Amino acid sequence: MRELLDDLERWRAAGVPVVIARVVEVEGSAPRLPGAAMAVAADGEVAGSVSGGCVESAVVAEAMRIHQNGERRMVTFGYSDDEGFAVGLTCGGTIRLFMEPFDW
Repeated sequence: MRELLDDLERWRAAGVPVVIARVVEVEGSAPRLPGAAMAVAADGEVAGSVSGGCVESAVVAEAMRIHQNGERRMVTFGYSDDEGFAVGLTCGGTIRLFMEPFDW
């Protein structure tokens, strides 16, 4: 989460709403371990990473829904290794994220 601090401070100073996604569980192969975090500003700007690129765009889309409704939620993203390679992903495995609006 430390890698997000500069961006979070900039967004706070500008009054930009932010959603935080944190990896809370992984199963199988996953590029980021529990504790990895990503912040998504209301304008779509992103800081950090929760998957090394495998599902980042889906996490951003989910964050935008949270920006609209303000709900905290657990989300799961996963691919079997075969499915992952078929669509060009190399991570495989499953990651579970806790996503919530960041409370200044």
